[in-house]
Amino acid sequence: MSRMLLLKAIADETRMKILSLLLRRNYCVRALARKLELSEGAVSQHLKVLREARLLSGEKKGYFMHYDVNRDVLHELAAEIESLASIERELCTPDEGGCHSSEYEHCHVQKQNCSTEVKEFCHGANFSKGEKGYEYHRHCHR
Repeated sequence: MSRMLLLKAIADETRMKILSLLLRRNYCVRALARKLELSEGAVSQHLKVLREARLLSGEKKGYFMHYDVNRDVLHELAAEIESLASIERELCTPDEGGCHSSEYEHCHVQKQNCSTEVKEFCHGANFSKGEKGYEYHRHCHR
């Protein structure tokens, strides 16, 4: 699945409404247009984007194409987002940050001038609560 294509497809409010409707039941273009109070042409363009993202499949019924949501694609995206959300923050060290020793020394010379905002950005919101890494970044607590 092309993640960017998929994310762009669901980023539009109208396309999200279409997905919500199609998750409940199948609709043809005409029925979607009536429900959303849009032209059939506009709905067709939104459906094209959703099909290109592999979010929809269509089944021909007489003269009309009825659309259904490919739930597997939604589940894959949800799993990727869940995986992203579960990534643990790592503490920054000069070695991991790619700092040269001269930059590292300069940083520690200026340590008294660090604002709370900078400390939180560099070390996380819990920097003053004694979490892992406290000993290494002791200068932030002065």
